Amino acid sequence: MEEKRLHRSSTDQMIAGVCGGLADYFGIDPTIVRLAFVLFEVLTAGAGGIIAYIILWAIMPEE
Repeated sequence: MEEKRLHRSSTDQMIAGVCGGLADYFGIDPTIVRLAFVLFEVLTAGAGGIIAYIILWAIMPEE
C-alpha cells in the first residue's frame, strides 16, 4: 500500500503547485482547492489566503 504524502505538485500547478498538491493528497479536483483559497482570501479581507499560500509554499516539499 502506497503511503500518502503531502507535497507540491510539479505537473498540476498554476504558481507553485500548492493547490495541486493539496488536491492530490485529499483526492479532489484542484479547481475546488483553488476556489477555496480564493474564498478564504475574500473572507479574510485580502491577507489570510496569500499568507497561507506562501507558508504552504515554503514548508511543502516538491514532488
